This record gives sequence, structure tokens and C-alpha cells, in this order.
Amino acid sequence: MSELPRIAVLYGGPSGEREVSLDSGGAVLRALQGLGLDAVGIDIQPARLQQQMVDSRAEIAFNVCHGAVGEDGLLQACLETQGIPYTGSGVLATALAMDKWRCKQLWRAAGLPVTDGILLRRGASVPDLGARFGWPLYIKPNHGGSSLGVSKVTGPAELDMALQTAFAIEDEVLCEDAIIGHEATVGILDHRALPPIVIETPRAFYDYTAKYLADDTRYLLPSGLGGTLDQQLQELALKAFAELGGRDWGRVDFMVSAEGRPYLLEVNSVPGMTSHSLIPMAAKAVGLDFPELCDTILRIAQRRVKHG
Repeated sequence: MSELPRIAVLYGGPSGEREVSLDSGGAVLRALQGLGLDAVGIDIQPARLQQQMVDSRAEIAFNVCHGAVGEDGLLQACLETQGIPYTGSGVLATALAMDKWRCKQLWRAAGLPVTDGILLRRGASVPDLGARFGWPLYIKPNHGGSSLGVSKVTGPAELDMALQTAFAIEDEVLCEDAIIGHEATVGILDHRALPPIVIETPRAFYDYTAKYLADDTRYLLPSGLGGTLDQQLQELALKAFAELGGRDWGRVDFMVSAEGRPYLLEVNSVPGMTSHSLIPMAAKAVGLDFPELCDTILRIAQRRVKHG
């Protein structure tokens, strides 16, 4: 691989997060080209990905394809069969990060704090969730991101619709205890935890609209949680990411209870890179503007390949 190889920025794809990924990919592509790098964009088609990469003549891939294919190990496996290095975590880590239930089992076995939950399967009987968790509770597809198909259920009358919404997306659905408190996130960049961000929204929870469309979502940086809790979140994020075998960059999401206890929610192995996204926000707080962040992610991957 040459010192300044051709870079394929991979985005789009077939998942429900396609539009967000197109936005992320466009931003990354413009940033890399603005740095004078030889970067081309590819709206991936899974059945044609190998040929798309051959046609691009790229030597390394910058992956910002969110959701299915791009974030579940499939794209990573395709690139590895072609011997093309790529940014971000590998096959197993991305597959585990995408599977919320199995990811939580891994963390729980490692002694890390996670929310209580159970996995529901299409066609199987549904236990009395209200008796198990109380209200409110969350219903969400076990895979996927951007809060697609997620519902906050405040009572029995809302449960059937929440289950229908989640099962319309996939066959495995997660029911989780609702932690009342603060939603927080910690970005990870090259073995370093970025400053935590607390997210506040007037909506019922931090849903797709709050993430990408609303102008009234607030991002607190500094978090307002205090130095001790900030440090605890950063340490937990690094441990959780390491347990999955994550590498290069990612984002770990938390709920922090009213008593100040953090609970791990999930890992985003290919975080958003849009104008509303959290990793760019946290990176800016430590002195990295958006083009510098993109360049850093790319250089981390190049360094990893160079040193094996």
C-alpha cells in the first residue's frame, strides 16, 4: 500500500439507516478530498461490493455504512476476502456490537453493569413484562441502530403496538428495564476515551427524530455529571469496547441513573458522522476538527495495517 493510497468511502447500503449513512459518507468524502487525499465514494450494493471495490481501484476502505451489512460484520468479511484494509472494528466485534442481547451477556459475564432485559422471539409466548420490569420499559429490535423500531412503553395499553413495531423489523426483540436518569455517550478514538456527552430531548426518549431531525435536542459537553462520573464513564467505555474486541474508533452509549450509577446500553462500531453526530462533537472538544478526525481514523487503520 502506497503512502497516500486511494481511499474508498463506503456508505449507503440497504439498511433502514441508509439516509443517515449517505449523509455521513458525504461528509467524510468531502473532508478527505478537502485534505487533498485521493478519495472516492461508493454507495454499496452488497451483491456487487467486491466488483465495486475492484472498479474503484481503492487500496483502503473508510467505512461509514451504518446498520445491516456495514455494521454487522458482512462488509468487513467481504473486504477481508479481498485483502482490503478498512477502518473500524473487525468481523466478530462488529457482529457482537450489532447484537444487543448477546453483547450484554458478554458484558454481564465480564462483571460490567448492564440494564436488565430479556430476549423475545417472534411466535413465542410473551411473559408478563409489566410484572417483570414495571413501567416504563423499552421494546427494541435486537439488531440495528438509530433507534429504529424502538418504543418507550409507559403502560399495558401501549405494549402490543410496541411489540408489533419492533417485530416488523426483525424476529428478535429486546425488552429492557427503563433507567430513569441521563442518557450519555462516550466516543473512543485510538484507545482513548473522548469526553462524555449527555443528551437531553423533550421527546419521550432519544429517538430517530431527536437524533437526526430535531433542533431542540441538547448535547451537554461538558456533561454536567462531574469529573468523577465522567472518568467512570470513560473507563467503562474503554472496558466495554475492549471486551468486544473493538478497534480504531467507536462509541459506547449509557444510561446514568438518578443515583449516578451508569449502565451500558450498546456499542456503535460505525458511529454517525453527520452534522448532528456525537463523535465529531466530542473530538472537537479535544481539538480535532472534522477533517482532522476523518484523517485520524484513516491513519489509525493505515498504521494498524503497516504494523500487522
